[in-house]
Amino acid sequence: MTPDPTTVTTLAAITPPDVEYSLLSPMLIVFGVAVAGVLVEAFASRSGRRRIQPVLSLVGLVAALAAVIWVAVILTRDGGQGRTAMSGAVVLDRPAMFLQGLLLVISVLAVAFMAERGLERVVAPSRRFSNGPGAAAQAALEGADADLFTPSGASVPNSDNEFEATRAGGVTTEVFPLTLLAVGGMMLFVACGDLLTMFIALEVFSLPLYLLCALARRRRLLSQEASLKYFLLGAFSSAFFLFGAAFAYGATGSLNLAEIGAALGAGGTDVTRLAVIGLAMLAVGLLFKVGAMPFHAWVPDVYQGAPTPVTAFMAAATKIAAFGALLRVFWVAFGPLVDEWRPVLWAVAILTMIAGAVMAVTQSDVKRLLAYSSVTHTGFILLGVIAFDPGRTDQPGLSATLFYLAAYAFSTFGAFATTAVVREPVHAGKRAGVSGPHLSGREATGLDQWAGLGRRYPLVGAMFSMYLLAFAGIPLTSGFIAKFDVFAAVAGNGGAVLVVIGVIGSAIAAYFYIRIIVAMFFDDVPLDAPHVVRPSPLTTVPIAVCTAVTIVLGFYPQPLLDLVGNAASFL
Repeated sequence: MTPDPTTVTTLAAITPPDVEYSLLSPMLIVFGVAVAGVLVEAFASRSGRRRIQPVLSLVGLVAALAAVIWVAVILTRDGGQGRTAMSGAVVLDRPAMFLQGLLLVISVLAVAFMAERGLERVVAPSRRFSNGPGAAAQAALEGADADLFTPSGASVPNSDNEFEATRAGGVTTEVFPLTLLAVGGMMLFVACGDLLTMFIALEVFSLPLYLLCALARRRRLLSQEASLKYFLLGAFSSAFFLFGAAFAYGATGSLNLAEIGAALGAGGTDVTRLAVIGLAMLAVGLLFKVGAMPFHAWVPDVYQGAPTPVTAFMAAATKIAAFGALLRVFWVAFGPLVDEWRPVLWAVAILTMIAGAVMAVTQSDVKRLLAYSSVTHTGFILLGVIAFDPGRTDQPGLSATLFYLAAYAFSTFGAFATTAVVREPVHAGKRAGVSGPHLSGREATGLDQWAGLGRRYPLVGAMFSMYLLAFAGIPLTSGFIAKFDVFAAVAGNGGAVLVVIGVIGSAIAAYFYIRIIVAMFFDDVPLDAPHVVRPSPLTTVPIAVCTAVTIVLGFYPQPLLDLVGNAASFL
């Protein structure tokens, strides 16, 4: 049967997108090493996985960092602000390059910290072997070095099955490919050119974090509770983000951020109304990830319950990735609606700065206090987002935000890493029936336990005090330069009131930071005082790096200020 020529429809050939492998090489390296890590988990022996996974992850992250520098050099030589890849789905501009490099540096420190085996000790289960090979294995293992992750994540917390997994040589080395998958998703998140790719990146880095939060060796129930809360609230926030993307598409007919911005710049009233609804839903998902109030409820519980290396990684890297995406959405896609979203961000920033500081004052746990401190700093960083000026080519708010993210990332990572070395004492004789020195128990996170710590361990007390002074914004620390930068940016754009409120929030926060310093150096030492475990270089080097960056940026911030100044323009 011959078809009627009038009914034949000619279909245009589908042109597949070009894959710019060279520009995408940093992310491809990270994802490739993550896949290789999964294969190592499947085929390598237990002892082999323990040796291979940290080295493989560190080599992959360093290679990806070198690739980021190489791509940044190429883009600089081209003389442009950046390039797009994958038909506009990925935007590799100067802010994306800076944030990807920062993420990789923090990830190197985090992976090294995760590989630490000098802080934890194997402890006995509730049931003890009375004789036989089980008793001999138990006596040999109790007090042995262990990592900070449970040997069996699928076992009931604190059960004999967990100890059996330890006796059998079980190690949770899958934390390394999971971390790399999260890092790859974060790198993509800060470089997304459309909302659909951004949603995929959001899920790619969120799902591994949900799992990592549940794998703490100690306080297993608290760890699993934190993971479940994070998963449930994260699922709701992701749903809001997806609904927001749908409304944005309905308003503008596109998911591309640049095209959304162009459509809103030329749109009418109906387009604006629908776009505002979409932006409100997108903001819920993004503000949840940065930990801004009133979407912060997960932060203290998750930071307290997650393994400390995971907490340090999340506190630094997740905030970098989330703010990178938030800036791109608000400035690139919804910049024409700045008069609509700026008052809302004013309210969110004020609530976050003040309420976060007030709630931190009431905390008696160091990790929860640092979690509310993180919430407070989210409010300060939002001031840089509010400083957006659509009439200017240079954006002081963007450069101030990038500097703040860098300074805060190193300080908060160092603070959480230092927390991990302060341990409750456990006498060896009580555990293995023999006399011996005190071994490390679980982390001593109670504020009352830190009394006199600085007098007994001056170096640890001095380093932790340096982080706290940076959080408070005391001069000659990185925190002072960061706060001064965002305050200057928002004040230059009509936000003098926000500066005053920010100073009040800083004063409230300084109270509980100084309170810890006073307790460490001037309070009486408790009878059952904790001790500081001497870690391996896997933990010592990250803490030293974070301390050095915190101090150097306070005395000599100009190189980083120049770097973020050159990176302060989206493509």
